[in-house]
Amino acid sequence: MCGIAGISLYPGKTLDPAMLERMTAALAHRGPDGHGGYTADHGALLHTRLAIIDLATGDQPFHDGPLTLVANGEIYNYRELRESFGGEYATQSDCETPLKVFSRASANYAEHLRGMYAIAIHDAAFHTLTLSRDLFGMKPLYIAKGESGLAFASEPRALLEAGIVPRRVLPRKLDELLNLQFTTGPRTIFAGIERVLPGETLTIRRGQIGRRTRLALPTPLPPPENEDDALDRLDAVLEEAVELHQRSDVPYGMFLSGGIDSAAILALMARLNTSPVLAFTAGFDVPGVADERDAAAAMAASVGARHERVEVTQAMMWENLPEIVACMDDPVADYAIIPSWFLAREARRDVKVILSGEGGDEMFAGYGRYRTAARRLFPKKMRTHGVFDGLDVLRHPPRGWREGIATAERQAARHLTPLKRAQMTDMADWLPHDLLLKLDRCLMAHGIEGRTPFIDKEVAAFAFSLPDNMAVRGRLGKYLLRRWLEKNLPAAQPFARKQGFDVPVGAWIAAQAKPLSELLARQPVIAELAEPGRVRVLLERAEEKRAGFAAWVLLFTALWHRRHVLDLPPAGDVFSTLRQI
Repeated sequence: MCGIAGISLYPGKTLDPAMLERMTAALAHRGPDGHGGYTADHGALLHTRLAIIDLATGDQPFHDGPLTLVANGEIYNYRELRESFGGEYATQSDCETPLKVFSRASANYAEHLRGMYAIAIHDAAFHTLTLSRDLFGMKPLYIAKGESGLAFASEPRALLEAGIVPRRVLPRKLDELLNLQFTTGPRTIFAGIERVLPGETLTIRRGQIGRRTRLALPTPLPPPENEDDALDRLDAVLEEAVELHQRSDVPYGMFLSGGIDSAAILALMARLNTSPVLAFTAGFDVPGVADERDAAAAMAASVGARHERVEVTQAMMWENLPEIVACMDDPVADYAIIPSWFLAREARRDVKVILSGEGGDEMFAGYGRYRTAARRLFPKKMRTHGVFDGLDVLRHPPRGWREGIATAERQAARHLTPLKRAQMTDMADWLPHDLLLKLDRCLMAHGIEGRTPFIDKEVAAFAFSLPDNMAVRGRLGKYLLRRWLEKNLPAAQPFARKQGFDVPVGAWIAAQAKPLSELLARQPVIAELAEPGRVRVLLERAEEKRAGFAAWVLLFTALWHRRHVLDLPPAGDVFSTLRQI
């Protein structure tokens, strides 16, 4: 895991060393173990390194004749690629593999890669810059056109702090954030900053994009003959994925909830490791809130894992929330950022790599909306109600906040069943722009690489070969994964009713409704969005589920706007920070 950045200059423009220094400094948290760079007459590449693999030989950039590469991520089929594209490179650093493939396959090289990555390759012979992002969007990558050229970076903050574009928010994208808790599609919330979409490769020459292609999702494998065949194949594909994602020259562990996905990761890590797996679980100090720590501890004990409990308290949230929100430059108002950030802070004491169960729901149909889709002959639109619908809080009704989801639905329409369409819709935006972005920023804030074995080309090819009744059966999603766990980790109780995961932000906000509502109402972005009296009433009702979530989104938005639009750093806890306006 690293940070990458750079620029392709327009004709006649020159590099600004101060701008490059600001970009590197903005990405230092992504690469605390070193940094490197490459400059040419028509551009530059920058790299900040988190050393995970090839500790002695993995410094970047890498060079091969006229080609220079910087990359963020891991390539898991590097041995196969070396055999196909040149065995003479077997003694070179594994991180160089994409460069060797590019030198033979040119801009189509990403079709051959299996892994998580954001890659930039500069070709001095043709004055081109090639940018690529992995198929599922596990590693982030952004672009922006500035006065001197087209710049790219692992995070928008690098483009903003370098002065490539001004700190200006797109109103439609703010409406999207308020009602979806994330933003969709290629445009970010910042005017002038775009995402390189999952699976995209861009070829840029002299600051202009000349070619833009996108990888297709893997072709589904032939369907299993029966349930036993499906279970055997699931076992094989998951074991391989977990084994590959464990590849590391530094200590690694995992995040363990009481749910199905992380339980499967635990079972396989226990199978593949001779030493005890290190697992971290978060819980909260609010009575009556579902707490996964006991269930996770029982699972960990059943396989001899070392289990660490991390309690997140109300006081911890108020003290650290400005810093947590500050790491979410591409905003995600998902309250799961709170436990994720604290888990990462605790895990960093022992490890530099964390495996996580993100993607299991999307691959194997875990959400309730998928069960609804599986029961219908025709697909039902998802996320038709926004966070603030019917709450009478905002001054003006949000506009166009569902357009990105509607685009993803249209693109998913070619899939055969309503269930598969619903899964594909989520994989277009919800997965890369909420779940994976949350994991990336919360872990990178503490110098940890996150890995997600469920989100893998081979796992996807298998998962989408399953008939719907092996994904959803009756009122249960992830049916096949539950059957596998029943056999491989019975302590997970995969067919028992689960409590669900919730963060008690509503109760915490309600307890501070009076002082917090006064501070929130006078924040510039909130004053523009809502009447002060409506903010106060909303916070007073925050123990109600919908009101509590809307109150959380307002609080997140205020802190995010203060840090990333007004460019004001955190100033202590939530209350001290909001007073400094």
